[in-house]
Amino acid sequence: MADNAKTPRPVYRNIHVTDIVSYRLPPAGIVSILHRISGVVMFLLLPFIIWMFDTSVTSEITYDQFTSVFEAGCADGAVPGWFFKLIALGLIWAYLHHFIAGVRHLIMDVKHTVSKEQGHSSALITLGLSIALTVVLGAKLFGLF
Repeated sequence: MADNAKTPRPVYRNIHVTDIVSYRLPPAGIVSILHRISGVVMFLLLPFIIWMFDTSVTSEITYDQFTSVFEAGCADGAVPGWFFKLIALGLIWAYLHHFIAGVRHLIMDVKHTVSKEQGHSSALITLGLSIALTVVLGAKLFGLF
């Protein structure tokens, strides 16, 4: 009777909160979650984006105020300039990641065939490109070149 007994099939269940630390999400899953996060970041920073655009194109005086905020901070000194640069860096990452992940999804939609390997490699390319471009633009933002 033991020879004919089947081994029990694995039971797949939803991830419990305690399993989150040990669970390894595939790169495609990471890109998907970061795509959502980057969209939320861009939405939440929309007032900052509008302020940057408005002050940079209104006049020469407001453009000087705009650039001085990134160098010296607020006029009253409550918020330092590096903090505004950090917010801008977060916005740069959000835009780049959201754009590259969106292009990845468009390419997958056009091909109509996506294998596990293609999804894995395109996710790694998306992560690599968004991080590399953010580092380059962040170095420019912080005045490294």
